[in-house]
Formats: sequence, C-alpha cells, structure tokens
Amino acid sequence: MKAREGVLEFLNQVLKAELTAMHQYLLHAAMCKNWGYERLHDYYGHLANEEVLHSAELIDHILYLSGTPDVAQIDPIAHGNNVEALFRADLNFEREDVELLRTAIAHCTTVGDFTTRHLLEHMIQDSEKHVDWFETRLRTISQVGLERFVSEQIKK
Repeated sequence: MKAREGVLEFLNQVLKAELTAMHQYLLHAAMCKNWGYERLHDYYGHLANEEVLHSAELIDHILYLSGTPDVAQIDPIAHGNNVEALFRADLNFEREDVELLRTAIAHCTTVGDFTTRHLLEHMIQDSEKHVDWFETRLRTISQVGLERFVSEQIKK
C-alpha cells in the first residue's frame, strides 16, 4: 500500500521519539537501580518495553506503507542527578510526544489515512497516561518531599 502525502515523514518522526524514549527510559531504569529504587527501576523497565512495542508497530506500519523506517536517529537523552530531575525531564519529553502525535493524527485525518490515525490514537493514549503518571509523582514529591517519596521506592 502507498502512503498518503506526509504520512511517512510523520511516522518516522514518531518512530524517532519512541526510540529516544526507549533509550531514555532504559537509562533512567538503570539509574534508579543504581540508586537502590527498585520500584522505580521496575516501572521504567515497563515504560521502556512499552516504547519498544510502539517502535515495532511503527516499523511494521511504515513498511506496510512501502516506506523505509529510519531507526538510526534519536534525540538527545535527558537525565538528571535525582529522581525529581528524571521525572521533570520525562514529563517534558512526554508532553512533546503528545503534541507530535496530535499533529500527526490531525494530518492523517486531513489526508484520509484512518488506519495510521488509529495507530497513532492508540499511542497517544499511552503517552497521555505517562504525562499523568509523571505529573502525579511530581505533585506527590512537592507535597511530601523528595526524601519521603524515594524512601517508598526502595522495595517493591
């Protein structure tokens, strides 16, 4: 099947974001493990696996549309020196991802590619859940303090 105008470009932009997220979450999982925050390590591992699945879906869909997946590109990986800094970086990343997905979904609607739109709508639901998760954790940190928050992350 041939892609509609601009769809492959958007799909490769979203793929780049998903691959970046996967790398960022793998790094953050390792950092949390190193800091002794087992619960956060597990959650970041879950996020990384979710991004791998999204990347695989995008690669399959790009190939279905007779395109070439660009898997060689990622954006700079954000990190920090504590959990709160990681959460802020990840929240900013997820917010940018939501905006990219909204733009791509609108474009797919405009050009009449409803199959791609449906795929991206599934992904934006996950991204919006991630935004909520990071916002909630940052709000908790502001209420109870970082030290109290991370003390609850040591064991599952």
